[in-house]
Amino acid sequence: MALIKFLKPKNQLEEGGRTSAPVQRDDGEPEKNCPNCHKDIPISRLWANDLVCPCGYHFRVKARQRIQMIADKDSFCEMYSGVKSENPLNFPGYKNKIKTVRKASGEEEAVICGIAAIGRKKCCLFVMEPYFMMGSMGSAVGEKITALFEYAVKQRLPVIGFAVSGGARMQEGLLSLMQMAKTSAAVKRHSDAGLLYISVLTDPTTGGVSASFAMEADIILAEPGATVGFAGARVIEQTTRKSLPKGFQKSEFVLEHGFVDSIVPRAGQKRYLAEMLKMHDGRAVL
Repeated sequence: MALIKFLKPKNQLEEGGRTSAPVQRDDGEPEKNCPNCHKDIPISRLWANDLVCPCGYHFRVKARQRIQMIADKDSFCEMYSGVKSENPLNFPGYKNKIKTVRKASGEEEAVICGIAAIGRKKCCLFVMEPYFMMGSMGSAVGEKITALFEYAVKQRLPVIGFAVSGGARMQEGLLSLMQMAKTSAAVKRHSDAGLLYISVLTDPTTGGVSASFAMEADIILAEPGATVGFAGARVIEQTTRKSLPKGFQKSEFVLEHGFVDSIVPRAGQKRYLAEMLKMHDGRAVL
């Protein structure tokens, strides 16, 4: 019986993401190459356009940059900043990796939580950090998000969440995986209290995060071109021995198949969220 050779599919997460490092122009201004249109775009132009290329490609955004884009000026108050990962399983090299990632990202953990106003409507807000181990969910991430939902229930506040993640953090084993159930239970209590939860899926939202709180909101939004799914494309193709359809796991594909409610470009997200908060006045969609 002849053996069938399967080509290794491309996987953006394994290849280190979709964005390239900035390059220097002759006049000294740094540029970034767009993976979509393949043009070099001045960094200043990208910043002026919320890190969106003129062709519509959405570059990844650091968590605090996104908070500045979404929350009303000076309205964000951070909570649970002291909650951070240790090395509960004594996983080899994990302690040093966390130390390196904290220094490189400037963050203590892969999610930032707090209270903010969006369009003068008060809410709880969490934003995951793509440059902290690709927003992987460890026990600290789950604890911070759970605590935020519990606070929102007590204060009768809606929750807005921006998800970006490669999945559960393997270095914490079952302690990481159990955060799926823990955060899901917190979302359910928030929903049972009649409160609104809006989730925004950014590139990428995968693994245990997509299988828990990211996809459990009353209203699920996504950025254009974001990768949204559970298992990676390579794993699925190798398991099924079939080629995947064009655009598989992109937000447009996911919208077409009914897993998200709308795709909202970055420039319109603050206005959209403000309108939703005003419309529902903090209450869940019934």
